[in-house]
Amino acid sequence: MTTQTAIFRIDGVTKSYGGVKALDSVTLEAGVNEYLSLLGPSGSGKTTLLRVIAGFEVPDSGRVFFQGRDITNLPAHERGIGFVFQNFALFPHLTVRQNIAFGMANGAVPVSAQETAQRTQAMIDMVGLTGMEDRGVDQISGGQRQRVALARTLVMQPKLVLLDEPLGALDANLRGRMRNELRAIRERMGVTFLHVTGSETEALAMGDSVVVLDRGRIIQRGAPDDVYSTPASPDVAHFLNRFNLFDGTLVDGKFTGAFGTVASPKATRAPRDVYAIRYDRLRVMPVSTAAKGPALKATYIANEYLGSSVMNFFEAADGKVVEVEHHLSLGAPETYEPRQDYLLTWAADQAIVFGREGK
Repeated sequence: MTTQTAIFRIDGVTKSYGGVKALDSVTLEAGVNEYLSLLGPSGSGKTTLLRVIAGFEVPDSGRVFFQGRDITNLPAHERGIGFVFQNFALFPHLTVRQNIAFGMANGAVPVSAQETAQRTQAMIDMVGLTGMEDRGVDQISGGQRQRVALARTLVMQPKLVLLDEPLGALDANLRGRMRNELRAIRERMGVTFLHVTGSETEALAMGDSVVVLDRGRIIQRGAPDDVYSTPASPDVAHFLNRFNLFDGTLVDGKFTGAFGTVASPKATRAPRDVYAIRYDRLRVMPVSTAAKGPALKATYIANEYLGSSVMNFFEAADGKVVEVEHHLSLGAPETYEPRQDYLLTWAADQAIVFGREGK
């Protein structure tokens, strides 16, 4: 993406609170009609980044651009950027219709009563709230309140919508349904979404691009499958919550860890030496098996049923818990004896190695 096609861009934005940097020289842009997922742990700066773009916070340094103009010092209500809050921030004394129409009825730019009514009803229909227009927001479900909050933002016809963990207040079933609905609504509207989440599943499922933020810095950006398959650092692999990470040493193309020494000719440069293998790449074998590749003896502890897969937990000699995922689409899961030893094996070429020797 080039800056000529960017709907928004931030250049070298830094923001501190009490001497602690929430954002540290962040540069980021998003294209027209793009869905950008922003992933990171609590305290990584995700919400601060949204608030700087929206105009709720002023950066200590750096610039914010929207539709080709510098809006760094422009008040939030003059930016034309939509914001959907995690708690929805609806007006409890207003109906669904009145909540959605509120921005047009009370905004700085006058909108006629006729146009307000037309746009409000069109948005109600789009988000699937037809028939609920005159209900109070305390008379509808959590998922429906989320749609009201989104409709109230979209009815103002913004070119950029910022979503601060908008699915965090919903139960698991509603989150899954609303993920699909958010993508469908965005595609129909042709609006750029920047969606902040602490859920790796949500980020990977929804974004055209995934941006990983840690300690106020962007540490990776890429297509969901690229970020998932080739995390750029041990920290990204950790945030994705799909990899077993082993500390060790990388010397002369060989990694030495709890599983012994393994040839690792390809390594990604990182400040520390870490060996990563995905949960679903490990195989569980009898402890007497003569392994052909890397192998680690570990004791079976327990499992967890996740619906589409089963997660098995093993404890290595050093106390580290190693996770092995079995997808049920591959067949019925194996049964393991509690407190019995097994051999965990994997193909060396499926591991991702990080280290100071990396390229």
